[in-house]
Amino acid sequence: MRIIGAGDVEAALDYKLLVEKLRQAFRADCTVPLRQHLSIPTYGDNPGTLLIMPAWRTGRHIGVKLVTVFPDNAQKSLPSIMGTYLLLDGKTGQPQAVIDGPSLTARRTAAASALAAGYLAREDCERLLMVGTGTLAPHLIRAHAAVRPICNVLVWGRSPEKAAKLAKGLDRSDFRVAATEDLEGAMRGAQIVSCATMSREPLIRGDWVQPGTHIDLVGGFTPEMREADDATIGKARVFVDTREGAMAEAGDIVQPLESGVLQEDDIAGDLFDLSRGDRAGRRFYDQITLFKSVGTALEDLAAAQLAFQQV
Repeated sequence: MRIIGAGDVEAALDYKLLVEKLRQAFRADCTVPLRQHLSIPTYGDNPGTLLIMPAWRTGRHIGVKLVTVFPDNAQKSLPSIMGTYLLLDGKTGQPQAVIDGPSLTARRTAAASALAAGYLAREDCERLLMVGTGTLAPHLIRAHAAVRPICNVLVWGRSPEKAAKLAKGLDRSDFRVAATEDLEGAMRGAQIVSCATMSREPLIRGDWVQPGTHIDLVGGFTPEMREADDATIGKARVFVDTREGAMAEAGDIVQPLESGVLQEDDIAGDLFDLSRGDRAGRRFYDQITLFKSVGTALEDLAAAQLAFQQV
C-alpha cells in the first residue's frame, strides 16, 4: 500500500489534468452515499465532529475520506480540520493508498470551480478577484488560470497583511497579482470573482456585480454561512456542484430558497448537467453566472484515482 503525502499530491494533481478527470467523473456512473456527521465528545469546550465520506465506481475503486473537525484545536496550535483519504481496490477491497486529505481536498475543490468556470465564465476572462486569503485561495487562483487566460489578479481579505503576503507569493512578471482593500472597486473591474471565506454575512453585493461576470462561491458550507447577497443571486444564472448537497448545506442556496428569492427551478443545473451536455452554460456575453460549491465525495475519488495513477 502506498503512502501519498502532501508533496506528492501537489506534484501529481496538475490542475488541467484534474479538471479533465473531474469532467470524466461527473459523466460516469459513481455511487456517492450521504456523508455521515458524527459528534465526538471531547474534554474541551466544544465537541468534535467526524465526517465519513465514501464513494465508489463498481469494479474500479472505493474511496473514503475521513475528516475531523475539532474547534478547540486552535488553543493547542493545531489545525481545527484534519483528514486522510483511503483508496481501495473496487474488485477485492484491498487497500491501495493512504493519501493526505487536506492537499487532496484543496486541489479537487479548486479544480471543481475551474471545471464550472470552463462552462460559465467568458472565454476572454483576464481579470480575477480572489475574496479570501485562506488555504484555498492560491489553489483557486491557479485553477482558474488553468482554464481561462487570467493574467491580472486582485486579492481582498479582512486582513490586508495576509492579502499582501498571498499576492507577493504569487506575483510574476507575466501573471500580476496584487492586494486591494477596495472590495467594491475590485468587483466592478473583475470578470471572475472567486470567494472562499468563513463569512456568515454576504460580502458579494449585487450592486457591485457587472454584466458578464462569473461568480464562484466556495466558502459557505453550512446553511448559516453566506458569501453573496440576495441581489446577487437574483441577477445570476445559478449552478451548483450537486443539487442535493447545495440545497441542504449551502447558505447561499438554502437561505434564498427559504425566503423565496430563489426557486428550485431557478437552479439551472449542476456539474453532472454541464459535464454531460444536458444543460448549456453561459448563454450570452453579458450574462451573470454563479457557481456554488459544497463538495462531493465523487470529486475526492476522482482526485485520489489520478494521484494514485501519477505517483
